[in-house]
Amino acid sequence: MITATSWLLLLFSLPTNRNTERVAVWRRLKKIGAVQIKTSTYLLPDEPAPYEQFQWLAQQIRDYGGDSTLVRAHEIEGLTREKVIAMFNDARAKDYGILRKSLQTFIARRKKLDADEAVGELERLTRQFREVREVDFFDSARGHDMAMLLRRAADPKRTKQLEVLDAKQYHGKTWLTRPRPEIDRVGSAWLISKFIDPKPKFVFALSVDAVPNAIPFDMLDAEFSHHGNYCTCETLIRRFAISDKAVTKIGEMIHDADLDDSRFQRIEAVGIDRVLKGWAKQGLPDDEILRRGFECFDALYSFLQRR
Repeated sequence: MITATSWLLLLFSLPTNRNTERVAVWRRLKKIGAVQIKTSTYLLPDEPAPYEQFQWLAQQIRDYGGDSTLVRAHEIEGLTREKVIAMFNDARAKDYGILRKSLQTFIARRKKLDADEAVGELERLTRQFREVREVDFFDSARGHDMAMLLRRAADPKRTKQLEVLDAKQYHGKTWLTRPRPEIDRVGSAWLISKFIDPKPKFVFALSVDAVPNAIPFDMLDAEFSHHGNYCTCETLIRRFAISDKAVTKIGEMIHDADLDDSRFQRIEAVGIDRVLKGWAKQGLPDDEILRRGFECFDALYSFLQRR
């Protein structure tokens, strides 16, 4: 993850009759992960590798007969660091979204492919993931989601049998998940606090070993995460044998909102997911997003219980 405190801006212009060159420059900007802030003004974090990429592209633009200027800026008027990072993460979310559809299509048709075809397609999808991951400068949440989906695509039989656990052994624990919690992480945390651990402590970090003795969830290689075709909330429901019918419905809603595969044809949690993402864009602290998300799920649970 990049921790840049300054930014690189590439300002350029090309002759109007250079359409082929213009497309070539646009493709290169997309490949190196630059984001556009104004017409013909693109942005990268101020790090050695991005700087070298912009230097090379600036020279190429001049070779095409255009003009280019490379600027280093510590502040950009009207754009806080948080807003700039959000711009990069939104751009990567679109890239990951395209990859996600391809991965879901592959998972759905994998049984119809012979072994060599499946291996070849999975290798291609893995390369695409690595290309996007390489320019995912700020370790976006979508990158972790795609890593888990890719793991599922690579090993569909990874955890067929899930051991049932005793919730009493998980009381008073510290639970760890990724920052900027969205529908599966918030729903899983709500489930933990309501049905598994009456007095949980929730913390946020990017790696499973960041907080000693914490129990990670909805993170790559965590025990409580995506398993097979289950999202994290569904995994927790099954691991702790929670038989509440309203909880089962909520798990289905979270599955469809998180995995976007329409498995249960439930759209109710999509709205909650968008609200959670909106709070993140507003810059609310992670624990405040969790608190507000709990209120949403409490209300949804009460509504489902009365039906």
